[in-house]
Parts: sequence; C-alpha cells; structure tokens
Amino acid sequence: MSGGDVAAVLGVVVLVLVAGFLGAADAALIHLGRAKALVRKGAETRSKRALARVLEHPETTLNTVVFVRMVCLLVVGTLTGIELADRWGAVGVLVGMLVLIVVVFVVAEAVPKTYALQHTERVALFVAPGILALSRVAPLRWAARLLVTVANVVVPGKGRRSGPVVSEEELLAMAGAAVESESIDDQEAALITSVIQFGDTVAREIMVPRPDMVTVPATMTIDDALGVFIAHGYSRVPVVGDSLDDVVGIAYAKDLIRADRNGQAGAPVRTVARPAHFVPETKPVAALMREMQDQKFHIAVLIDEYGGIAGLVTLEDLIEELVGDIVDEFDVEAPDVVRLPGGQLRVSAGLPIDELNELLGTELPDDDWDSVGGFVFGQLGHVPKVGEGVEANGFRFEAEAVDGHRISLVRVSPCADSGASADRAASQA
Repeated sequence: MSGGDVAAVLGVVVLVLVAGFLGAADAALIHLGRAKALVRKGAETRSKRALARVLEHPETTLNTVVFVRMVCLLVVGTLTGIELADRWGAVGVLVGMLVLIVVVFVVAEAVPKTYALQHTERVALFVAPGILALSRVAPLRWAARLLVTVANVVVPGKGRRSGPVVSEEELLAMAGAAVESESIDDQEAALITSVIQFGDTVAREIMVPRPDMVTVPATMTIDDALGVFIAHGYSRVPVVGDSLDDVVGIAYAKDLIRADRNGQAGAPVRTVARPAHFVPETKPVAALMREMQDQKFHIAVLIDEYGGIAGLVTLEDLIEELVGDIVDEFDVEAPDVVRLPGGQLRVSAGLPIDELNELLGTELPDDDWDSVGGFVFGQLGHVPKVGEGVEANGFRFEAEAVDGHRISLVRVSPCADSGASADRAASQA
C-alpha cells in the first residue's frame, strides 16, 4: 500500500470513530434535555459548566453536531469507494460498501447511541467540552445554520421557530432539579407544576357538580333568598325556574340586600337576578379564566353535551386550581383525606382520581371518570350499597357512605400484599 492508501485507511477509521463520538453526543444531549443541564450554571467542574452552556442553545450546538457527523460519514463513503474502485473495480466497491454499512452501523450508530441512552448523564458530561469547542468553530456553525435555513424555506410551516422550544416535561423536570439543588423550595415547585397543568385542565374537572349546587327558585321572595345566602355563606347563587336545568339567572347577595333595604323584601328573586353565563363543561379552565376577566363575571354555569346543567365553576375555583385551597375564617370544611388505623384512608368521593393516584402511587384510570366515587361507581356498574367495593392496583375501594344514588365517602384499604405501600401513602396524607 502506498502512503496515500495508508492515509486514506487511517482517515476512514478516524472519521468513523468521530461519527460514533458525535452519535453518542447527539443521543445523550437530546435524551438529557435542558432541564438538568440548566441548573448546573455555575457548577464546580469544567464538564458541568460546558454541559450547561451546550444546552443553553441546543438549536445551534446540536445542528452543528449533526452537520459534522453527516460530513464524516459522507467522506468515509467517498474515500472507501475511491480506494476500492482503484483496486477491485465495481465488484470491490459493492462488497466494500456492504461491509462498510455493517461497520458504520455498529461502530457509529448502534453501540455509541445505545451506550449513551444507558448512561445518559455520564456521556453528556464526557462529550460536553468537545461539543462546546466544535460549536464555536464559526464556519461549521454558519454552514449548519445555512442548511437549516434552506430546510425551513423548502418545508415552511409551523415547524419554523425563531428560538428553542421547552416542553412541559422539561419544565417539570427543571423544577424538580431546582428543588434538589435548593434553588427553589417545594411550594414554589408546586406552584410551577400547577401553572403547567392548568393548561390541560377542563372546567368539568374542578366544577361543583349539579347535585351539590345551591340554588334558589325564581319565585322565592328576596327575604327568603337572603336566608339561603346566609345559611350557605355564598355571595352568588343560580336562580332556577321549573327545574335545575332551567337556570334563569344569577342572584347576587348585594343586589338582594339593596332590594331588601328598598322595601322589596316580598318581591320574587327573578326581578333582581342578573344574566347567567353558560359554557360547555369541556372548556379549558385557562380560556375560561380569561373570559371571566374580560367579561367581568365570577360564576359560570356548565352545560353538558346534551344541553343539561352539569355544574358550576367560580373564579375562586379557578384560582384554587393554581394556588391551592383558599379557606377563610368562616369556612368549616371536612378534609378530603382522613388517615385511619391500619393504613386505611377515608376519602371524599369527589376527590380527583389524579390526586389519589399521586397519594397512593397508583395508576387508576381517569379517562372515563374524574372522581374516586365515579371510579367505584363505574367499576361496579350499579349504585352500590354501603360496604360494596372493588379491588384495583393493590387496594380495595369500598363505598362507606351512600347518599341516595351518590357515593359520598370511600374507604381505601390495602390488599394483603400492599400494606407497606398503603402505610407510606397514609403517612403522606
């Protein structure tokens, strides 16, 4: 072999190894995401600082990585083809390319990327200094940016973005990492989580359901209606006509007091009711809050798909979804979760399924129902008697109190093989 042949072979070997390094870097950095890296700003080691800088602008660094890796593989194929064509002709090129495909797949694809996915953080820290240096080579960065611009022109649309995109998962992971590093406390992380999840919540999930609504008949006198307001401590109550589905307006306590002071105590509530705002039960709560702010109303009546009343939502309900329960000095509310002896829990049937899943560490389905009572009802397939229940995810869910056709309290007990997990859940409650 001539000196040129040796140089070509060495070049192919080096370029395949570089492509493997870049493949591992690409897989590790994408899999790691910016969430963990961004909290390492100011970290004590060079690798950690480099990793944070690399993932601050992934649209620049990762595009450069992909571009250089592509160039390496193209050069490998070209050099191999030239050398084999000179020695063995077309047959040599065909056989050599088949062998090269196997080698490149193993050395530059499968092995480095599999290892990177199995040891994501270790690989990311190892490759970060080299990737940072590579992204600082201006010609490479410019070439990668030019090709991305061309791609955006060829394939226009919503995929074109001016800056990096952070997913909800990354934000949640970032908040968790920030808590671990004591950059923020648990309450701040919980607020961040609530804000992110707020956009995925619909009104039905936080409404006061129809059976729990406090209403006043349209024909009730203002004086009697004031008694209802005082008994329940509400400032706004729906006014209904012939049935609960016939909401004719909203009565405001201040309007009733004003009418009473003006000598209209015997007039029907209908005369002072204000128009009600109706929205579908599937309306996202973020959109509903904006609508309430824009149109200046504090209570909305929710309509189901058949046009019936599903429940109601107040502005306070929306705010509580963000910041947690707001209880004033006059509120007396039973807790949603009560710890019982033996690792058992007594929970309100209206407790959201996702909250119980978080409490117990279970994965109860929430596609067909939103509450614990709805889950038990749906699993049984009939109105339960007190003591009836179902087993799921290592727990027994038993109807402890039934009010008419509704479950009001559910007792959650560990099955024989899940006592330890139940004890942990109960201690958290």
